Parts: sequence; structure tokens; C-alpha cells
Amino acid sequence: MRTDSNEYIWLQITSGRGPAECQIAVARLAELLEKEARKQGLACVLLDAVVGDGRGTALSALLSLEGEGARAFAHRSRGSVLWICPSPVRPGHKRKNWFVGVELLAPPDAGATALRPADVVFEAMRASGPGGQHVNKTESAVRATHRPTGLVATAREERSQAMNKKLALARLAGLLAEGANAAKADAERDRWAQHDALERGRPVRTFEGPSFKERK
Repeated sequence: MRTDSNEYIWLQITSGRGPAECQIAVARLAELLEKEARKQGLACVLLDAVVGDGRGTALSALLSLEGEGARAFAHRSRGSVLWICPSPVRPGHKRKNWFVGVELLAPPDAGATALRPADVVFEAMRASGPGGQHVNKTESAVRATHRPTGLVATAREERSQAMNKKLALARLAGLLAEGANAAKADAERDRWAQHDALERGRPVRTFEGPSFKERK
């Protein structure tokens, strides 16, 4: 059993519904966080990544962090991360600010309350999109229900149903570990229903240029 001094958490990096530039930022940030974590003495593993629209891109990445100080390390990047750079795939494009989201999650096996796969029911849902060519017309969103407690967690921000399933399960484990009630589960579900829109304007970290150098 893991203790507080040997923390084990997941870190999700997502481009949301962002374009190829955001997907590049996801891949670059995942690589950077892996290096930073190992320098800090943490065990860092890329658990999963959803390949983006081009080479060297990722729609999302899921990292595991283990070791003393893992949670504090993750909190430094949690939130909205900004990459300021002229588009490397659309020369002449006016936009230079690209945002990605970083979220800290409790792994399904990290909660004090045991989460048995047999107790969880998964349902596929139609994920909403911003419209036009980017609308998600497939049932990639996932709702996870814990039958013994009635707690519900959803994930809809990823285009991959497999990734959304992992995220929903992780969130459900977090709710159980916190001893959350059904009302809190509803609030959590509503919160993630709005996750398509990354928070812009208040980045926790900012990187610049093709070298992805952090602004101090």
C-alpha cells in the first residue's frame, strides 16, 4: 500500500478541441514533464497517448508520477498552459497563443476505498463539440457509475473513448477516496461537462518559441 511519502498520481495533458498547434504543445509538454519529474527523483511513465493529426503531435497524454513530492510537482503545472509561438504548421497564421490543459487525477487503485471493476457500469454518450467540421459525431464520451454507492463520473473531453473511459474511472476512484456523496458526484459531472473549453488568459506556465523554452 502506498503512503503519503510515496505518492502515486496521474497527470493528464489535453489539447481539448484545439488545433494541430495545441496537439504539438501536448507532445512537447509531456516530454518536458517526464524530464522534469525524473530530475526531481520521481518515477514517471507515459501510460497512454492519443496520436494527433500529424507527426510529433498528441491529442492527449496520460502520465503516472510516483515518489515523494509527486503531488506538489504536479500542482506546478495543473491548469492552463500557454505556448507562444508562430504556427509551425500554418505559416502566416495570425494566432500565436496555444493553450493546453493539465489535470491531476487519482489512479483507480490509489483510493482508500477499493474500486472493483465489476462494480462499475460504463455507458457511452455522444460528445458535444463546438460545431462545424470539428463536432464530435461519435459516442466517445463515457459515464462511469459505481453501483454500490450510485456515484457517477464522466469524461468527454477526449476524442478517444478508451482514454475517456480511463479518465472517468480515475475520477470515480477520486470521488470514492474522498468519501464524496451523490450530490458531489453530480457537481463533478457538471464540471467536466464544461471541460471542452480550456481556461484561457490565466496560464500557470508559459513557454515560448520553437524550442519550447519556459518564460520565467
